[in-house]
Amino acid sequence: MLTHVLMFIAGLVVLTVGADVLVRGAARLALSLGISPLVVGLTVVAFGTSAPEMAVSAGASLNGAPDLAIGNVVGSNIANVLLILGISALITPLFVAEQVIRQEIPIMIGASLLLVVLALDGWIGRGEAVLLLFLVIAYTVFLVRQSRQASRATQAEFADEMPDVRSKWDAHWSVQVLLIVAGLAMLVLGADWLVDAAVAVARAFGVSDLVIGLTVVAVGTSMPEIATSLVAACKGEKDIAVGNVVGSNVFNILAVLGVAGLVSKQGLPVSEVARHFDLWVMLAVAFACLPIAITGREIARWEGAVFLLYYLAYTAYLVLSAQQHASLPAFSAVMLGYVLPLTLITLVVSFVRHGVRAGP
Repeated sequence: MLTHVLMFIAGLVVLTVGADVLVRGAARLALSLGISPLVVGLTVVAFGTSAPEMAVSAGASLNGAPDLAIGNVVGSNIANVLLILGISALITPLFVAEQVIRQEIPIMIGASLLLVVLALDGWIGRGEAVLLLFLVIAYTVFLVRQSRQASRATQAEFADEMPDVRSKWDAHWSVQVLLIVAGLAMLVLGADWLVDAAVAVARAFGVSDLVIGLTVVAVGTSMPEIATSLVAACKGEKDIAVGNVVGSNVFNILAVLGVAGLVSKQGLPVSEVARHFDLWVMLAVAFACLPIAITGREIARWEGAVFLLYYLAYTAYLVLSAQQHASLPAFSAVMLGYVLPLTLITLVVSFVRHGVRAGP
């Protein structure tokens, strides 16, 4: 057991370092080729921070653990919003850029809704995986074309996401390519260690692959997003903190599940538990970003606290459910009968008050 725990920690560390190396090498190479910081920020950085999820889900799919592949993506998307934005907003209220409200959040909601619809029959086939990959390619092309019309001010917003261009040691293209190769190799190795260890520990404790994917693995593979958003919040780059999370969620659904479904011989089966609960939580979390972002174009500290409390409650529910704990019915009744309606009423009142203040 100790060996598996150490392997899990080692895999997590290798994944995190590998993602950082990959992002640095790819971003520097893109800049060396004359690609704008905006394009790099919306594509290379977004892909890079989702690379651990892709490595783990693809590895899980190849190793016959589809619940871990699905749970990793769904759990990461839930953690990205509730955990990462919750903690970031507690540090400082997060400004939400107009483009994120008008474009990125609706796209995230659309991708989440599409995943729920595709999973209703209990299966994400290879044809559906191809559809997801086609959509992420189309989304990337759209972002690149859109960025060409962006103002210099918008371009400058993404400059802080780029590696330090003043450094000399990685200025040559050969070093940049080597960094990309090393980063990819570390991602593959780290994902292999993490998946093997997670499955072994889960089965030893009688916990399902889905629960492990939704919790421990999901938070672990979200480490790049956590680091990026927290650093951005501490530096005052509040829009980057939000944009990073929203963009990563879109790539997780379209790219990560697309690849995981494609490398699987028969596609990805979706468990009944995930179809009836976790996927709907992910969709609800995506929708929750819209009214909060519109009301004042920021995520306030109290809203961040609500997000964080919901993530803790969601994790507690998963743990209680896995153990079939006697307090699970009472816990569910409190959440469904009191906490969720109270939050919904608060959001509606806040939305109406904002609409009245913004009116003529």
